Order: sequence, then C-alpha cells, then structure tokens
Amino acid sequence: MTATAGWRPRAIALDIDGTLVDHDERISAAVVDAVARASAQVPIILATGRSWQSTVPVARRLGLKAGFVVVSNGARTLSYPDGEIVDERTFDPATVITSVREHAPNARMAVEEHDGGYRVTAPFPDGDLGGDAIRVVTDAELAPEPVTRLIIRDPDASEADFVELAEQLGLHGVSYFVGWTAWLDIAPEGVDKSTGLKVALTQLGLDASGLVAIGDGRNDIEMLTYAGLGVAMGAAPDEVKAAADEVTKSVQDDGVAAVLNRWF
Repeated sequence: MTATAGWRPRAIALDIDGTLVDHDERISAAVVDAVARASAQVPIILATGRSWQSTVPVARRLGLKAGFVVVSNGARTLSYPDGEIVDERTFDPATVITSVREHAPNARMAVEEHDGGYRVTAPFPDGDLGGDAIRVVTDAELAPEPVTRLIIRDPDASEADFVELAEQLGLHGVSYFVGWTAWLDIAPEGVDKSTGLKVALTQLGLDASGLVAIGDGRNDIEMLTYAGLGVAMGAAPDEVKAAADEVTKSVQDDGVAAVLNRWF
C-alpha cells in the first residue's frame, strides 16, 4: 500500500546490511537518532540474514528496547536482549550440498550452529560471516543434523554467476536468496523474513497492516510485500524496488532516517 494521510506505523522492521549499516559497518548518527525516536513509540524489529550473535551488537548500537529480532533470513525469531528462541525452522541440506559440489565445485559452504557460530567447508573472506566461532569441516561433517540455513559463497564468481547457479541447482523444497555478491542463502521451504515477522508481530499483538518494512536486498522482497508499507533503499536492485511501495534514499544518504522522520 501507499501510506495515506493520517496513517501511522505501529511497528518498524529494519534490514541491517545496506539499510542501517553501510559497507564499512557504519551506522550514521542521523539513523541512530531517528531509530531512537521511533523506538520510543513503536516496536523496532531487526529482520536480517545475519546470525543472532552478529545482530546483537547492532541492536545495542541502536539502543533498542526489549522486543524481538528476526535472524537467519526468517528461520529464527528470538526475544531481545535475552536471546530466547521464540521460533525456529530447519531443513536437511544434504541433497543441496551434493548438488552444489556438482555445479560449483570451488564454492565454499557454511551452516549456522545453534550457538551462533559457523561450520564451513573452507574459510570465508574476512568479515563475511561475522564472529570468531568458525570451524572448518568436511562436506560430510557440514550438516549432520537439520540446519536453519546453508550459505554458498564463491569470491571468484559474480552475482550473475550465482543467479545462474541457483537455476542450475534446481532447488526444490527450500527457499533461496541471491545476495549482492556471489552469495546464495538457502532456507527451509516457505521461510523468509516475513515468516519471522509474523511470529514477532503475533507476540506483540499486531498485524502487518501497521508495519513499515525497510530493506535493500533480494532477501527483503517478501517482507516488503508483506508489510503495510514496504520501502526499498535507493541502491536496491530493480526487482526489490519493484516489490516495494516506495523507494527512499541510499544507506549513504540516511534513507532509513528519511522514512522514520516522517512520523517520529
């Protein structure tokens, strides 16, 4: 929808990377201030592909009140700040791992562990996963039990290569999102950020009609269409902008603040 005169948000869902945080892990003072003013009046829900461990520092930097965060692209919803799991969705990635090795033999793979660390088949570029709890394992040891998501990464490939890879893998029974770089996130079937947001809003006694969601990536499309008002960042891919109700400025130009300052 497009916000009508007199309409006000009852909750805000915010992506992190490329929305709140720029590529230098910086959150501008203007955005921190705008989020602080908004969070004094309505719940702020971080909705991210990050793990819980790499989401908490952002929530702290923003000074968020007790509430909920949606992590792992919607596969986990936790209460903040205590980290209690409210909802978790998992799947068995064994067939996907086999298919990845067939179509992208040099790709690196990772799964998120329950403690927020990662098991990886080879080291990822610095800063990709966040945190220090990273263990290198064999393909066979990667996912001995169902996982919340499987990450596929190839620093030597392009974003276009990974769009093609997603098609080649013939992914069935899972959801997937191609990132800004050669990054592919695979989640349980039917799970995306809107999945976790539904859980969080139910806990808050709210529904999507009063939700403003702001994001910049392909993994934000479902939450932008789910929200009463979906806002794409200025540097988002065209398909993300097309899914949104409106487009704000880029993260470098404090796009989140431009939206929130309208009401708070």
